[in-house]
Amino acid sequence: MIIIVTGVSGSGKTTLSSLLAKKLRLPFFDADDFHPPANIQKMSMGIPLTDQDRLPWLEHLADSMQQWEGSGGGILACSALRENYRETLQVVPKIIWLHLKGSKELLHQRMNNREGHYMKPGLLDSQLETWEEPDYGIHLDVSKAPETLLEEVMKLDDINAPESHFGVIGMGVMGKSLALNLAENGVPTAVYNRHVPGKEEKIASGFAENNQEFPLLKGFDDLDAFVGSLAKPRKILLMIPAGAAIDQQIQQLEPMLEQGDIIIDGGNSFFEDSTRRFKELIEKGLHFIPMGVSGGEEGARKGPSMMPGGKKEAYDFIAPYLKKIAAKDATGKACVSYIGPDGSGHFIKMVHNSIEYAEMQVLSETVHLMKYGLKLSYTEISNILKSWGTEGLKSYLLDITEEILTVKEGKNFLLDQILDKAEQKGTGGWSLTTALKYHVPYSPLSEAVTARLFSSQKEDREELAVLYSHRFGAFAEDKVILLEKLKNAYTLTRIINHEVGFNLMHQVSEQENWNLDFSEISRIWTNGCIIRSSLMENMTGLFKENSSLLKTKAIKTKLKEIRFDLAYIIGLGLQHSYALPVMSGAANYLFGRITSDSSANLIQAQRDFFGAHTFQRKEDPTGGYYHSDWKN
Repeated sequence: MIIIVTGVSGSGKTTLSSLLAKKLRLPFFDADDFHPPANIQKMSMGIPLTDQDRLPWLEHLADSMQQWEGSGGGILACSALRENYRETLQVVPKIIWLHLKGSKELLHQRMNNREGHYMKPGLLDSQLETWEEPDYGIHLDVSKAPETLLEEVMKLDDINAPESHFGVIGMGVMGKSLALNLAENGVPTAVYNRHVPGKEEKIASGFAENNQEFPLLKGFDDLDAFVGSLAKPRKILLMIPAGAAIDQQIQQLEPMLEQGDIIIDGGNSFFEDSTRRFKELIEKGLHFIPMGVSGGEEGARKGPSMMPGGKKEAYDFIAPYLKKIAAKDATGKACVSYIGPDGSGHFIKMVHNSIEYAEMQVLSETVHLMKYGLKLSYTEISNILKSWGTEGLKSYLLDITEEILTVKEGKNFLLDQILDKAEQKGTGGWSLTTALKYHVPYSPLSEAVTARLFSSQKEDREELAVLYSHRFGAFAEDKVILLEKLKNAYTLTRIINHEVGFNLMHQVSEQENWNLDFSEISRIWTNGCIIRSSLMENMTGLFKENSSLLKTKAIKTKLKEIRFDLAYIIGLGLQHSYALPVMSGAANYLFGRITSDSSANLIQAQRDFFGAHTFQRKEDPTGGYYHSDWKN
């Protein structure tokens, strides 16, 4: 939606435009700010501008307006005195023109009251002589109070029922939050939710009704009406459960859409399903963008990290909108970037979630060792985690864990009232099966999934705990020394968690020819997403050096310093009956990766013994295969 407020100097263009911008949550632009220095100098000297002076200024405004329209719209205060000026600005469809008119005496009075403005009062006569009355748009009397004019404008049909630039289907927590994020950032947004009698009724319309402070937000309970409200090419964001629901929703939408329309799947769909949908829809002339979204409810509302795949040309069309609502990195750049073709956007979101699983698990293992092994209180543990955050280990998950440990319910800590059964939605398991398919080692991250599976078997664990008289042992070692080793073990495990996840991305990218940019992926994960951390910020630079963290100079130096502390903590924990699956998996992964002479020669000998599977010899540089008659 583009609104242009016209009129001569002193008519109140800036005042009304600012009020409208605040009400509609659209950006406000003052055309005077777009004048080149030469024009400003002439006006400051009381010299009227010529049409030749104005042409570059108008063309600059016209180019800018196309950009504004491509990201939701804007409000422009511009004198636009002549019809040919207005024709130059008519570069986007359906501009809403508001023309401010007032008596010469009132306008002179207003200009004389302005201080410090480069437009001199004496130029008003020149502007009034230049003004050409338009026979279109809405004409407003500036003798009325600005607030009164605002009320009149807000009653216009073009304002109340504009075509929406973005549509959101699915009014769950994430869908609602993203819709509000779009509307708050000046994007006319339509929302729709399925209608189920007696169960889900008027969800979308009720949501819009309850958020009337966002006039650009419109709710629809009818799919046809929802699609019809969208500006072409239509941009529809699906925020519904992965699986069959996505296919069913696409089948419903297809007959209503036209060539070039864009469907965006912002849920946690399996990337192979997304690649299939992408190919099917491309054949039908529709764009499909599989897009990972991370940040939870708060991130979706205030600024998520987003990972769109599909075709680059489709991404370019929606990028201005996504950049408006995304989180911002340390330099102010939006945490969204084109990931790659096919389902690559959902692929890296899947890996993101897998790293998230492991990060949560290693924090849980660390807190568990502090609580039972070191006999520390939750308050003490929280303070230790807070100090770690100031020593290079800051992360969103560390921050929320520190807070969780301090929350009480009455006299008891809330954490102690929560049943130790961790649930999952499937993305961690998908990562494991993908790693197996592409023959990529994934042990630490797969152990995080296994740990959740064990946690779900609460009754079986309780029965076996009694059967084996399981108890956690307390550590006798010096607490200060042990805490330093534990911090190093936690540090190294986190590095390995990220190396494992990014190594899977690297291997799949190579095999699928996706050409993923790991530095850029790290950058968009520095804010808005669940695994944001100081480590991720460092990885943005590290991946410019090498595609493997283990081969970068900084990580190599760090690992040599602390690798034996990880082994020490694992050994101590296992000796005292603690399950440390992710820490153990990280150590096994690290030592497995850096071992030159492994035990695999015996495995290959065994395979050849019982199955004649052959083996290669060290002294044969050709890589030929041999078989031995082991019994003779």
